[in-house]
Amino acid sequence: MLRALGFAAALAFAAPLAVQAQAPKINDAQIAHIAYTAGAIDVAAGKQALAKSKDKAVRDFASEMVRDHAAVNDQALALVKKLGVTPQDNPTSQALKADADAKLKAYAALNGAAFDKAYVANEIAFHKTVNGALANTLIPNAQNAELKGLLQTGLKLFTEHQMHAEHLAAGHH
Repeated sequence: MLRALGFAAALAFAAPLAVQAQAPKINDAQIAHIAYTAGAIDVAAGKQALAKSKDKAVRDFASEMVRDHAAVNDQALALVKKLGVTPQDNPTSQALKADADAKLKAYAALNGAAFDKAYVANEIAFHKTVNGALANTLIPNAQNAELKGLLQTGLKLFTEHQMHAEHLAAGHH
C-alpha cells in the first residue's frame, strides 16, 4: 500500500508536468506556484512527523525538512514580490495539493514505526519526483534568471534531502 501511495504521488506530480512540457511552456508565475506548493507540502509533512514520531532520526530529518523548505519558500516569496509576479495556480499545483492532503489524512491514522516508515518512504518518492520536475521541466522553462537560480539552488538542496531520506530508510529496515 505504501508503494502504491508513493507511486500515486509520483504520477500526480509527473503526469501533469509531462503534459505541460509538450504543451505551451509553463510560465514563471506557474513555475513559482508549483515550487512554492511543493515546499509547503513538505513543510506540512514535516510538521506532521514532528507531531507523531518519537524516533530521533525521523524527528531530526523532519525538522530539517521544515527548516529548509520554509527557507526556500521565503526566498521564493521575496523573489516574486521583487519581480512583481503573482504565483499562478495551475493543474500541477492543484494535483500536488490534493495528493498531499490525502496523504496527510492517511498518515494521521498511522503511529510508531508504521508512521515513520510511511513518512520516510513518501519523502524519498516526493523528493525524487520534485527533483525530476525541477531538473526536467521547471528549471528549463524558467525565463527569469533569478527564478532559475533559486530553482537550481533548491535542486541541489533537495537532492541532499533525497539522499538523507534514502539513508534514513536504509537504517530503518
